[in-house]
Amino acid sequence: MSTHPVRRAGRPARRTVLLAGAASAFLPALTAPSAQAAPHTGAAPGAAASLQPYASYWYPDSLPAGSPGAGITWRSLKAWRAATDTDLAFNAASVPLAPRFTPVPANTTARGGQARIQSLVSFGPTAGNPSQGSATADYYALTHWAYLDELVFWGGSSGEGLILAPNAPIVDAAHRHGVPVLGNVFLPPAAYGGQLQWTRDLVQKDAAGHYPLASQLVAVAAAYGFDGWFVNAETGGGDSALGAAMLGFVSELRQLAAAEGQRVTWYDAMTVTGSVSWQGALDDQNQPLFQAADDMFVDFRWSPDSLASSGRRAERLGRSRYELWAGVDVESGGSGTSVDWDAIVPAGAAHTTSLGLYRPEWTRNHLPAGHTPEQFHAADDRFWTGRSLDPSRPDPADTWRAPAVSVADRSTVTSLPFASAFNTGHGLRWYERGEITSDAPWNHLGLQDRLPSRRWSVRTDGQRPAVSFDFADAWHGGSSVLVDGALDRPAVLDLYATRLPLGRNTVVELTHRADAGDVRVELAVATAEPDAAGAAPPYTYLPLPAASGDGWRTTAVRLTGLSGTVHALGVRLTATGGGPVRWRLGALAVREKTATPTAPARARVTAAAGGDLRLAWHHRAPGTVRHYTVHRVLPGGGRRFLGATGQRAYFAAGLTPAPGERTVRFEVRAVGELYTSSAAATVAHPW
Repeated sequence: MSTHPVRRAGRPARRTVLLAGAASAFLPALTAPSAQAAPHTGAAPGAAASLQPYASYWYPDSLPAGSPGAGITWRSLKAWRAATDTDLAFNAASVPLAPRFTPVPANTTARGGQARIQSLVSFGPTAGNPSQGSATADYYALTHWAYLDELVFWGGSSGEGLILAPNAPIVDAAHRHGVPVLGNVFLPPAAYGGQLQWTRDLVQKDAAGHYPLASQLVAVAAAYGFDGWFVNAETGGGDSALGAAMLGFVSELRQLAAAEGQRVTWYDAMTVTGSVSWQGALDDQNQPLFQAADDMFVDFRWSPDSLASSGRRAERLGRSRYELWAGVDVESGGSGTSVDWDAIVPAGAAHTTSLGLYRPEWTRNHLPAGHTPEQFHAADDRFWTGRSLDPSRPDPADTWRAPAVSVADRSTVTSLPFASAFNTGHGLRWYERGEITSDAPWNHLGLQDRLPSRRWSVRTDGQRPAVSFDFADAWHGGSSVLVDGALDRPAVLDLYATRLPLGRNTVVELTHRADAGDVRVELAVATAEPDAAGAAPPYTYLPLPAASGDGWRTTAVRLTGLSGTVHALGVRLTATGGGPVRWRLGALAVREKTATPTAPARARVTAAAGGDLRLAWHHRAPGTVRHYTVHRVLPGGGRRFLGATGQRAYFAAGLTPAPGERTVRFEVRAVGELYTSSAAATVAHPW
């Protein structure tokens, strides 16, 4: 992105270009405890550089002069080969892109089929970004996927690398919710270390007149399992010959990408003249590059008139106006950013273009040191849902027009079995069946469940209770749903929009717990859509069987008497005693039968350096697996949870022998969609 001011009501916007080492400011230093206590982590950057796998990054071909800084590896994309990529098993996504549908919108202002939303997010530094999570809960755990149409793995710097492949946890979480993920090609301005040679490297031709780097980019995305590339060429000084070469490169990149089901988004910076001149519009200077790509991110210099003319021009070209992302910089202001919303998503007319959000991880980055996961999610809900914190009841006086106000949510819950433990992909501890199996903080976005899209839609004639993800207790993973309030009248909490087939043996299971107050719980099931946008689903309420005792309880409800398709699921809560209610939902599952995945095979240690080990295994039926768990077998026969991952490879750091232990033993299990675990595959390694 450029460092030039945006012409918006006279207020310049701050641009951040990642310099060598500067990206480390986005994450705290990862001081990892020993792997015996830390789930899903690996070591901190620099702790075991020879074995710790990191997200991949490259220069197009030639490397900078001199030597890289500490913790940085300079690589050439032209020289990359999947067969020699030693970190590929840790970085390749395991979840295919899920199809999704658009239910009747939650409110009367949100629309389907018009504006789409793209987010450009820096999840971590360019170098030293662990492949499989890290030992902290302080992470941008994006959960509002229902409003997103494209995620860009933003980053890159002149001193580290310019081409970034997203790491597997992010792709897996996005794909589970139906969101494609693009890697980033960033050619920075000269003022930030950009070299025109790198642009020439990217668009070089071979003897046959093809662009070898275009082929390499497509091969990387195919091997890593993500969905294409965002191309951002901002190095000035080019001429018309370079502009023509870039146009040819983007055209071939898109052609090759389309054959692999990938896509290409162009950023409005370099023009067909070869110069860098941000247009803030679709015009003669960038139209050929837009035509060569699938979409274009319109630089922040747009005005209401330029967006309107851009939309009309796109349609004259036979393209959709919603293939233009109008850039909105929220890096420094977040939900307090002043935006001319009516220029992009007018309330009383068709949307003008789509919306491109630059750096919405403000919701984490602006918080003070020591903030909790709950504080992050409160800020994130405010950003995506609006001040009301209820997408079914947007606040018309809110100057921040949250995505939920304008764009209809989507869902991927379309087949059985379906289950969710409301795991957000980070936590203060790791839980299994309500028990703490690791007391160390963690993040691994690939372990995130499919989460409710309408957070939090509560329908009541009385006082609205507070609803949030809570990290003080969980059934599985790191979080549960907490409902906290007076409940002076019954309250219905919408959970999932679905398209689940109903059979004779369909069962819904809820795992829940009352921490305070007496509450009657009913399952809410709708077998049809609401009559109109903003209307409540036509729920049937089915009482949960009575149970006694404290603690978590799992109760099953048969959907007897219902037929067709389940369109929505929720719960109705009624306080049956005096005082406030604190009620947790730990898991929800819809099934016709239970199934246990087969065990992994050929578990083995593939590399070792002291107490740092790389494990790998095979599995014949990965499509039935939610994730894999790794335990260490203790000399006395007990087990200690090390971590979990969606990949068939795992890095364990900092292991030390127990007294008298000559061989360390591990167990790897496959966990199915209903959280059932397979038998263990075992592996031993001598100290």
